[in-house]
Amino acid sequence: MTNSPLPISAADIDAAAAVIAPYAVRTPLLTSPSLDALTGARVFLKPEVLQRTGSFKFRGAFNKLSSIPQAERAGGVVAFSSGNHAQGVAAAAQILGMHATIVMPADSPLSKRERTKGYGAEVVLYDRYTEDREAIAAAIAGKRGATLVKPYDDPFVMAGQGTVGREIAQDMAALGLTPDIVAAQASGGGLVAGIAMAVKAKFPDTAIIVAEPAGFDDHTLSLRAGRPVAHSNEGKTFCDALMALMPGELTFAVNSRLLAGGVSATDAEVGRAMAFAFRDLKLVVEPGGAVALAALMTGKIDARGKVAVIVLSGGNVDADLYAKVINAG
Repeated sequence: MTNSPLPISAADIDAAAAVIAPYAVRTPLLTSPSLDALTGARVFLKPEVLQRTGSFKFRGAFNKLSSIPQAERAGGVVAFSSGNHAQGVAAAAQILGMHATIVMPADSPLSKRERTKGYGAEVVLYDRYTEDREAIAAAIAGKRGATLVKPYDDPFVMAGQGTVGREIAQDMAALGLTPDIVAAQASGGGLVAGIAMAVKAKFPDTAIIVAEPAGFDDHTLSLRAGRPVAHSNEGKTFCDALMALMPGELTFAVNSRLLAGGVSATDAEVGRAMAFAFRDLKLVVEPGGAVALAALMTGKIDARGKVAVIVLSGGNVDADLYAKVINAG
């Protein structure tokens, strides 16, 4: 694995940036004096909650769908997702005039299901504990002649997500700063892999850290083992976007070589980070989008005396759950 070519390059991310530029939001870097005081660091936040569809997923989805040859677009696309990839694919398909079918868990947040339908997609529900979403999606794609759009283990998706890191690197360079740490959440690992590739192309010494829900730390376990391994948690986390069993094959090929390590945060810690984002930043951040922030706030990411960039990867959360979290925090 060490000497094998990686599935994406910085040039692929540059190409993806050109493809998505007319449609994606170039999100800014935000600062918070109170967060700096709390952590003893100079912290910059990348708010992908402001991205089209409310998460970074639109970037990779649009780049992937744009790569499908015109002759193959009539069959449409099929994706499987708990919500953010679903919305990204649905929105990209709507823009490109393609039919989208999304296989979603029946217990995914209602807001994510309804928003996916709102982009014109057909939603097929399944039981995440008894059914295989990939098998369901593959069967639909085969029957309809559709293109299967994986949520992370695809070079075009990974390159699209890497535009987050490309923007971070460009904006930090414009400020005359070198980030010591860049941290982002991971489910299958496409976002953090793309970020790592883009940031390290500009700042090779920056430490890229993956953040995961406590008990769902398959990336951290895999980095330690030197190979993809599954987490053993059979329970639940309210970080519903980050419940992949193990890293993707392509994403781990990148992450095993470029990441500095992993951290995790409990649901309670994530909830407090969400409440902080609401009160201090005036941003709505979903549980799965706030894990890296939670790890920073609790000192699991030790950024004292350093420059750190934290990605807030999504803001799609049910209103009732969000209200409970904010009131508790």
